[in-house]
Amino acid sequence: MTMDFSRDKPIYSQLVDRICGDIMKGKLRLGDRLPSVREYAVETGVNVNTVQRVYKELEAMKITETKRGQGTFITSNEERIELLREEMKNQLAENFLTSIEALGFSKEEMLDVLKNKA
Repeated sequence: MTMDFSRDKPIYSQLVDRICGDIMKGKLRLGDRLPSVREYAVETGVNVNTVQRVYKELEAMKITETKRGQGTFITSNEERIELLREEMKNQLAENFLTSIEALGFSKEEMLDVLKNKA
């Protein structure tokens, strides 16, 4: 299964976001093993070097841990995952605010809309 990628963001970054999203949704849990670099490359339809960069980025973010000879695993550090959740939530809110301001809407207008939708 290959993925469709957006042109406005690097593929490795989209894959990092996908894995982080899977963690937030519970599709990946603390301590879960990720597919090997080659397996994930085939699954997503991207180059092996791109997946290596994804895994390196996740490790730098302290989202994953690589165990020599065993593979790459989602961290078992609950605090780190909770921090990731907060970071993602804040980034989404920031992107939303930037978008509405670019379109000329006020924060107050959008709060009213959101309250009515809830």
